[in-house]
Formats: sequence, structure tokens, C-alpha cells
Amino acid sequence: MLDDFLMRALLAGLAVALATGPLGCFVVWRRMAYFGDATAHAAILGVALALGFQISIFMGTMVVALMMAMTVSVLAGRGWAMDTTLGVLAHSALAFGLVAVSFLPTVRVDLTAYLFGDILAVSRFDLAVIFAGSAVVLGLLCWRWSALLTATLNEDLAHASGIHPGRERLVLTLALAVVVAVALKIVGALLIAALLIIPAAAARNFARGPESMAMIAVVLGAVSVWGGLELSLPQDTPSGPSIVVVAAVLFLLSTVAGSLLVQFGRR
Repeated sequence: MLDDFLMRALLAGLAVALATGPLGCFVVWRRMAYFGDATAHAAILGVALALGFQISIFMGTMVVALMMAMTVSVLAGRGWAMDTTLGVLAHSALAFGLVAVSFLPTVRVDLTAYLFGDILAVSRFDLAVIFAGSAVVLGLLCWRWSALLTATLNEDLAHASGIHPGRERLVLTLALAVVVAVALKIVGALLIAALLIIPAAAARNFARGPESMAMIAVVLGAVSVWGGLELSLPQDTPSGPSIVVVAAVLFLLSTVAGSLLVQFGRR
């Protein structure tokens, strides 16, 4: 079964959806969209460093993404204007990464694959790494789910309950760095934030609680991956952007459906 490149691509996409669904909910609840964007853009710098030092792309990407996420967390804790800071960091990291790649004349790099993803080129090893990374993220979120929800809802309540909000932010930071590293192959650095945010935002229109929102986000992410692959093959469109296009359409449909349900409920 794994000899079929399309099956490997689908399994890889589903594995990423399992992680981005619940994690994306926290990104939406905490209004961390720019945070995720900056972390994802740093992935290109991680790719350049990994190629330059001849180490694993996954490890290089995760280390740089984690460093970026930690930097943003520290600056946020010191009261910096985060919208401006995140904009500077996100675009600077992407630019430094692109420039760094140009200084590797002995390495031929298809930047399009790293920027927009190349899910159809997922190998067996890539699939194993993606499943392992998604399992780590799911494990972290399941382990700290209650504490993360409390810290997200109210930091004062978290303190009163004996929960350290900074520690919970660190868990989310680590989870986000792992997701960026594993999703780079699927949708690319420029679209990772979209896969995190759009399914979660669409799920909010139907969810009755945090757990149901996370589960619906996983389902919508999985449908986006499947629909994107179905769209990209016959139409010969880029797979990563096609996945995000399907996710955007699902968000639009969910918004319209949610509005209709509210209107019918008032009658």
C-alpha cells in the first residue's frame, strides 16, 4: 500500500491534520495567528542551515522554528508590540532563509517545494517522521489539555489552580515547532499557518465545546487534504495550495451554514 505515492501523500496529510486540528484551536483561541506565521516562515532558514551543515531537514527546521517561537514568547512576556514584532521577525526569517540558500552553490534546492509543499513526493521515511511528529504533538496536547484550556481561558484562574501559564505557553511553543517541521513537506512554509487556522476557525461555527471543536477541526483538516489531492491531480495544480483552497471553501460553507443555523434557531 505504501508503494503508492498517492496513498503515502494521503496518509501524511491525515497525520498532519490530526496534529493541526487541536493545536489550531489553541492558535485561534489565543489569537496566535501571527505567532504561527512567524514560526512557519522561520522554517526556510532552518532548511538553509540544515543543507549547509548537512543535517536532517526535519531537525534543522524544528530547531530554528523552536528558536523563533521561544524568541517570540520571550518578547511577548516583556510587553513588546507583538503585531509589529511578529511582522518583522516573520519576514526577516523568510528573507534570511532565502538569501542563505543562495549561498549554497553546491546544493540544488527546489525552493517551491519548501515554500508551498510537495506532498506527492513524501517518502516512506518522511511518512514515518510525520507520524512520529504528529504523535508527539497529540501526546503533548492530551497530557496538558485541561491545564492548557484553563491557562487559555484565564491566567489568573490558572494561577489560582496551581497552573503555571508560562509552562503551558512553552508546551504550545514546542508543539507548534514540531508541527511546522512535519507540515513543511505537506503545505510548505507559506501555508502552514493556513492549515492551522482555517480548519479550526471553520470548526468554531459548529462546536459546542473545546473538545468538539478540536475533533471537528481534525475532520475538516482531513477533508481538506483529501479534497486538495483530488483537486490537484486531475487539474495539475500545486498540492499544498489546493489543500488550503479546499480548507478555505469549507470555512466559507461553515460560516454560511452557521449563520443559517443561528437564524433558524431564533425563529
